[in-house]
Parts: sequence; C-alpha cells; structure tokens
Amino acid sequence: MKIVECINVNKTYQQGQIKVHALRDISLVIEKGEFAAVAGPSGSGKTTLLNLVGGLDASDSGSIVVDGNAFDQMSQSQLANLRLHKIGFVFQAYNLIPVLSAAENVEFVMLLQGVTARERQQRAKAILDDVGLAGKYDRRPAELSGGQQQRVAVARAIVSSPSIVLADEPTANLDSKTGEGLLEMMQKMNEEKRVTFIFSTHDKMVMDYARRLIFLRDGRLVDDQVK
Repeated sequence: MKIVECINVNKTYQQGQIKVHALRDISLVIEKGEFAAVAGPSGSGKTTLLNLVGGLDASDSGSIVVDGNAFDQMSQSQLANLRLHKIGFVFQAYNLIPVLSAAENVEFVMLLQGVTARERQQRAKAILDDVGLAGKYDRRPAELSGGQQQRVAVARAIVSSPSIVLADEPTANLDSKTGEGLLEMMQKMNEEKRVTFIFSTHDKMVMDYARRLIFLRDGRLVDDQVK
C-alpha cells in the first residue's frame, strides 16, 4: 500500500540573486511500513524533501500524495489537519516545549486533537515507558540528556499512531551509543506497530539500519536501494 507518492516534484529557492534548485524532478513511492533513509551530502535536498512530504512547505511543480491525500487539492486547513492526525515529526533540534514536562510534551499533539485528559495521560506514560523513559514523566527538557530529549520527541511523534513519521537528522546531536539506542527503538516500533519511518541523514549508522536507501545529489534522485 502506497503511503507516500511523489511525482515529478520540483522545488527552487531564491537566495538573493541566485536560484537554488533544491529538488529536481523527484519521483518516488514509499510503501506502508517502510524504514527508509534519504541520504546525500549537505545541500542535496534531503530536508527539503521531508518538508514537502510533511506539508511544511509546498513544491513549485509536481504532485505529492500522502495516505491518499493529494496536497495540491487540499486547503491550508485540510493540510494542517492531515499533519496533525497523520504525520509525526522528529526534528534535529528536538523542538520540545521547555516549560512542559516530558509527559506534557508528549500529550501536546493529543491535546490539539481533542483527546480527553485521562486518555492523554495514560497514552503519554505508556509511550514514554516504551521509549525507555519510565519514571521520567515529570522531567522538563533541561533535566534530560540529549538522547532522552530525542526519545521524548519520538514518543510525541508516534503517540497518536500517525501513518508516517518523518525524522530529520535524528541522530545528528547524539553520541553513537545513544543514536544506536534511538534507532533500535524506532526499528522496534516500525516492526511491532508498522509505523512508516522516513529519515533524512548523512549518518552511516542510520543508513545501516534503514531497509531502503534513497540517495540525492544536487536535488536529483541518483540511487534507490532496497536491502
């Protein structure tokens, strides 16, 4: 089952007088349950591709379909609703809310979804247990290590059972041992819960864990390998 389809997607940014072709005629399909990494050097278009698939930015041309929803046929409010209910995001900088506890950060998306307080609390604690943070529900981000903060971010991304999780350089700020632990956790969730993961990365360890490698260079898709 297709979960993501990109058809002839192009994206250009204007930097002063210079046009930067971030993506050039990208076409690819991601099936439900994949554990895929988009790899390539800095400036190859990895993050741009994730931002377009996540509906955080719009392509100049071509079409993007996520979970049966064609972005070019959706209003901004429909797109925001799709992001809220169908797409989980894990950012390189964690993007946790400093004044909220770990559990409250995880609950935040469910709060926006209108989930009851009791169910939010139960689901937040259960998912924090799953990611190895049992007993740390009340810790604020500043009281957690980088690896623990990233685990909170992953828990927040998957707690509402999205169709797809987009992880932009999730290991970039972590030491290798912590990064490997995070990848093992996400791999387990992919296998047990059939959550689809797409990573952008230039970390060889992430590439080793991925079951599919999509290589970009200068905005073009240059290789696509299924292991």
